[in-house]
Amino acid sequence: MNEVSKSKFLSLVLRHKPEEIGLVLDQNGWASIDELIALANASGTKLSRPQIESIVANSDKQRFAISPDAMKIRANQGHSVDIALGLAPQTPPEQLYHGTATRFLDSIRASGLHSASRQHVHLSSDLATAEKVGSRHGKPVVLTVESGQMARDGHLFYISENGVWLTETVPAKYLDN
Repeated sequence: MNEVSKSKFLSLVLRHKPEEIGLVLDQNGWASIDELIALANASGTKLSRPQIESIVANSDKQRFAISPDAMKIRANQGHSVDIALGLAPQTPPEQLYHGTATRFLDSIRASGLHSASRQHVHLSSDLATAEKVGSRHGKPVVLTVESGQMARDGHLFYISENGVWLTETVPAKYLDN
């Protein structure tokens, strides 16, 4: 299994289905690295601490974080399991961006952006990142989110450790395309 496959495995067990290998995440999404390695190896996915450290260090999207004491790991965002990232609300820039596929535009224009199976809507501070995200889902389109106005209207924003802006929902009236 190569590093990309192992990174996808980490996303699965740290963001969506820790129970697949019997892993337990704490309330903030952290898991013991030693326990993760033991459970992964027992389930047939060979992992080592150096491999995990390499994935965390070399991931262009910085999806994972290792705790300051180097004993735990967690996904930075994108969870479908109920965890509290422990992020404090932040004041966003006036505009943020959301990349999606053109086939979703009618639905988004009608009802806005929703987190679906995840805990938050993911937004980026630059167009290039949003376009890259949108291209994963089909022909990309980038929506501009009037995040400054949203914040003034009482919506909360957070920023993950890897720079992804998070909010619960984006009502359609704050979207521009």
